[in-house]
Amino acid sequence: MVKRILETEDSGLTRAWVIHPDIKDVKARRLASFALSEAVSLAEALPGLEVAGSEIVPLPKVRAGTLFGTGKIVELKNRLKEAEVELVLIDGPVTPVQQRNLEKEWGVKILDRTGLILEIFSDRAATREGVLQVELAALSYQRTRLVRAWTHLERQRGGLGFVGGPGETQIEADRRAIDDAIVRIRRQLEKTVKTRELHRAARAKVPYPVVALVGYTNAGKSTLFNRLTGAEVLVKDMLFATLDPTMRSVELSDGLEIIMSDTVGFISDLPTQLVAAFRATLEEVLSADLILHVRDISHPESEGQARDVRSIMADLGVDKDVPVLEVWNKSDRLSPDALEAATNKADRDEHIFLTSATTGAGIDGLLDAVSTLLRAGSTTEVIELGFADGKARAWLFGQEVVDSEEQTETGFNLTVTWSPAQKGQFEKL
Repeated sequence: MVKRILETEDSGLTRAWVIHPDIKDVKARRLASFALSEAVSLAEALPGLEVAGSEIVPLPKVRAGTLFGTGKIVELKNRLKEAEVELVLIDGPVTPVQQRNLEKEWGVKILDRTGLILEIFSDRAATREGVLQVELAALSYQRTRLVRAWTHLERQRGGLGFVGGPGETQIEADRRAIDDAIVRIRRQLEKTVKTRELHRAARAKVPYPVVALVGYTNAGKSTLFNRLTGAEVLVKDMLFATLDPTMRSVELSDGLEIIMSDTVGFISDLPTQLVAAFRATLEEVLSADLILHVRDISHPESEGQARDVRSIMADLGVDKDVPVLEVWNKSDRLSPDALEAATNKADRDEHIFLTSATTGAGIDGLLDAVSTLLRAGSTTEVIELGFADGKARAWLFGQEVVDSEEQTETGFNLTVTWSPAQKGQFEKL
């Protein structure tokens, strides 16, 4: 879908250049190098692109009209021309005016960080709701950039007239067209929300605890999910390999059944449009009984990524009372000294588990802790049921919570051990 727009006749790929504007001082340049590396990974996650080069551009002062200063613009123009670059990806916010002026100066297409992530999400969305959420976010973003010459919305919707240099009347017409499209998509989303509520209600009838995997993008969540569930979720060493959440039932070694949910990876500076748009997609995190925060412990910025994840979870409104276990994944990539240090820290903290989803190391200990936490609130009670309560009796046996049963003159006495969620559901029957 994106590839057709980005293809060239010669190589089939669009040559791209990644720029990270660094407004920090020299002492923070190390952090800027990690940011540039992540931006390059984002670019590589978009089909049809070939990253011809990348660089950090110090930015002492942000120019309102062009972002960079005149001298830097000329310097970059020569470098881009020499590398035969067709697309420049700027790792940060770029205003519509800055974008238009830079495209004119350099003779290339410009995408800022938000636009790039929207393009990736557009390419990856698989479910009906995911596609609609991406379109809604992209339309909101696009509404301020009506003079852009290209966008994935043209490909999806047959074009909304986003041609370079429209007059004021055309801009207003395009804005009305976008507003109409937003209304239409929101109506469609209302229908998908109702469908999702039906599915959630169906799951509630078999109220297994929900365990949600969350983490920074490319932390290894999908690899861990596949090892735990046997599912065939797309696993690639690229950002946003998983967009739509996947749910699978898993039976733990002690017989406890859970629903495990793999979710889209978080990322720093996630576009605000997407945080709002994907709140519904991340609903399984909001309703989770337990959260597994998967971290790439081998990444140099693992702690910073963890802070970003915690911040986004707080923005999403995740209940602070929901227990969280930190899964320090990719331990197989650590040096011997780093592995020893991480092992010692995990041994001292009962909420940290050092694992490798690739080799399976540490997985058994993690699952034992999951079972222990989920069973912590279980209680044992005796329930009296009449002969006419066959449906309730069948439900209890279906939940595998019955420890023993005794028949009486009026019905059955059942000894059950169940979780608060199971008890609450039973009371609703």
